[in-house]
Amino acid sequence: MGTAAEAAMRRKTVVAASIGNFIDFFEFGLYGIFSAAIALNFFPGEGESSLLLTFAAFGVSFVLRPLGAVVFGHFGDRMGRRGTLAVTILGISVATFVIGALPTANTIGLAAPVLLVIARVVQGFCTGGEFGGATAFMVENAPEHKRALYGSWQMFTQFAATVIATAIGTILTATLSGAALNDWGWRLPFLLTLPLGLLGLYLRLKVDETQEFKQEAGNREPASAPIVVVLREHWRTVVKIVCFCIVGTTATYMISGFWPAFLVQRAGVSQSLVFTATLIGTLALVIAVPFWAMFSDRIGRRKPFLITSAIAIAVLAIPVYYLVLAGTTASVVTGYLLLNLALSVCLGSSATAMAEMFPTRVRYTGMSISYSVGISVFGGATPLILTAVVNGTGMQLGAAFYLIATAIVSLIGVLRYPETGGKSRTANTSTAKAEPQYG
Repeated sequence: MGTAAEAAMRRKTVVAASIGNFIDFFEFGLYGIFSAAIALNFFPGEGESSLLLTFAAFGVSFVLRPLGAVVFGHFGDRMGRRGTLAVTILGISVATFVIGALPTANTIGLAAPVLLVIARVVQGFCTGGEFGGATAFMVENAPEHKRALYGSWQMFTQFAATVIATAIGTILTATLSGAALNDWGWRLPFLLTLPLGLLGLYLRLKVDETQEFKQEAGNREPASAPIVVVLREHWRTVVKIVCFCIVGTTATYMISGFWPAFLVQRAGVSQSLVFTATLIGTLALVIAVPFWAMFSDRIGRRKPFLITSAIAIAVLAIPVYYLVLAGTTASVVTGYLLLNLALSVCLGSSATAMAEMFPTRVRYTGMSISYSVGISVFGGATPLILTAVVNGTGMQLGAAFYLIATAIVSLIGVLRYPETGGKSRTANTSTAKAEPQYG
């Protein structure tokens, strides 16, 4: 295969691998934006209790992620990345489509919220096997000197999906009446995910299995139980990655899940200003991520980027909170920008750094379980935790101190990381003696 053909195939691989992650975070953004409409259609009743049930249905998907990580990781490490990822993207896209197509509670009664929860459960289960497998697929297909750039597309697509979901929500809100939006308008972007998912399925089935996986499979028998190998030989790596994920996950869900209600209710910031600041901050992050990734491919992962990001978030947490609580346009936008840019520093290399910590034979399982546990425990629960911290302490800055605590935990985990940026792929191959150095 010629150089041009190889480059074209690698580009196709990046799109195929990252599109599932895009759909997942696209739905996440849509669910938050249209939560009021979803509550009205599936949990009719008093305002606060209706919204509480709506967010409970959203949060249930996080519980199933670790189980999906174990199941899909098992097949991904034993049978291959490509086929396993075809199943995950189909499950994610169909489940998201079903949410947009479901009849309302007024039509089919209790069956409506039950089916909504089932769709969220299926989506969470499939999502548990998406990030680890897709990242492994991209990194294993990447040129040696561009592994961070390829892996960064996982984070790039997450936040780009949030931006696009927000933009679509804004357009629909501006062009439709409230009645039309709550009746059928909110469904349109959910329905779009099925053709998008089918496109991703087609692309995933058209690309080849990674050479790294095929070489590993040719050298030795796959692990009969990858999760057992991960927990027995690489449990320290799992702990390090969970610790590392805590601050980024907390900052992400603080921005998207906690601040919108907190700043409006407690600081008197307008919804429109929160929306504007979110878009500006997230766009800045999206633009910055690939640049940090390119630098990471040149100078390494751990010291320049993973450590710097944790320190920057810890240092900026309190100043950022003073800025957003001030409530002016300039201060709120600046606060959002600073926190997003501090977070972006690690996102360019974090996915690849996780992948490089596991040997090929258990990489899918190792990445999936580490990431899913971190996201499930410290992601979906972040708005609830931060609300409890603020209410319990009586301090609006309580959430900032919690963010500092998560940054310290992540910094401890990152300081225990080896530098993986300079390692050749041969360091991750099949020899049993080489594996303990990653755990």
